[in-house]
Amino acid sequence: MKGICFAGHMSVDITYPIETWPNQNELTRITGEVVRSIGGAVCNTGVDLARLDPHVPCFASGCAGYDDEGELIMSEMSKYPNFDLSMIRRKGRTSFTMVMSNDRTKERTFFQYVGGAAEYGEDDIDWDRLDADIFHIGYILLLPKLDGLDSEYGTKMARLLHRVQQKGIRTSIDVVSESGDRYQQLVVPALKYTDYCVINELEAGATTGIPLREADGALLRDRMPEALRRLREMGVSTWAVIHCPEMGCGIDENGTYFELPSLRLPKGFIKGTVGAGDAFCAGVLCAAVNGKTLPEGLKLGICAAAASLREPGATSAMETADKVLQLYELYGVKQINKNLTGGNYFAGYDEGDTGPRE
Repeated sequence: MKGICFAGHMSVDITYPIETWPNQNELTRITGEVVRSIGGAVCNTGVDLARLDPHVPCFASGCAGYDDEGELIMSEMSKYPNFDLSMIRRKGRTSFTMVMSNDRTKERTFFQYVGGAAEYGEDDIDWDRLDADIFHIGYILLLPKLDGLDSEYGTKMARLLHRVQQKGIRTSIDVVSESGDRYQQLVVPALKYTDYCVINELEAGATTGIPLREADGALLRDRMPEALRRLREMGVSTWAVIHCPEMGCGIDENGTYFELPSLRLPKGFIKGTVGAGDAFCAGVLCAAVNGKTLPEGLKLGICAAAASLREPGATSAMETADKVLQLYELYGVKQINKNLTGGNYFAGYDEGDTGPRE
């Protein structure tokens, strides 16, 4: 096994637990400890996978500055013997995100400073040394240089993914959630050179043009297969996967659809929701790199996402895959009806409703 290279966005999350989100000009209180933890696709998904399976070689490719945030990233990621950090470029100011975590609703609001991540591009990859089974990059829409347009491939991200595939490496993408109409322009070109696509229902709906929630928040479960098949038609070659608070689902390389409900967690289980979508992605990729099936990937993804909820930080609660999978036996899964309302689905989780989000 050659392992996985995690590329793209690296940052530090500064999480503030607050009573509730205030109206304009109103005050709210910070209710607990302010937590600084590593974040972004490289740190979150990479560290989660390194903890799920310490035998998988992991490599990081991103930008971290010589500042406090950059030192925190290097210090935290160096704790894992299976993680090679030698391809990280030290330059610029490290990206950071201020996360306001609503105690009452579990919703989160993000204030992001992109920093050095804005400059990450094709030239920052050590192509001579890049040698892995899977190359995972995120997030599309949050890497300005790679989100730039390309006359031949559509975007510079699509060009990069094609170059990776030419080296015989399978590609994997993740997308950041945002409002707006950039998905069609920036995500679609990349799908032509994508082997694994693991995104949430809002991102999938915006990319495919197939809405997956009603205006009242109800999940349109019966549209999931259609959206996944559309992602495959757009170019995803192997696994197209969608995760949401209620469930995880996907279509494999044979065109077969699978779905699995999220776990039912007891009241008080959830301590934070930051990085839950990345944890789900790590579970899916852990199964993929180990030659497992998509149903096994969905199960590990759902359990990994649930495990991540036990601590405020994005990666601090992750354990080995065998321990994480015990949550499935311990709590079981919820019932899925045809159309579901996910409650505070922008927050990602509520007790008894435990699907992932970034």
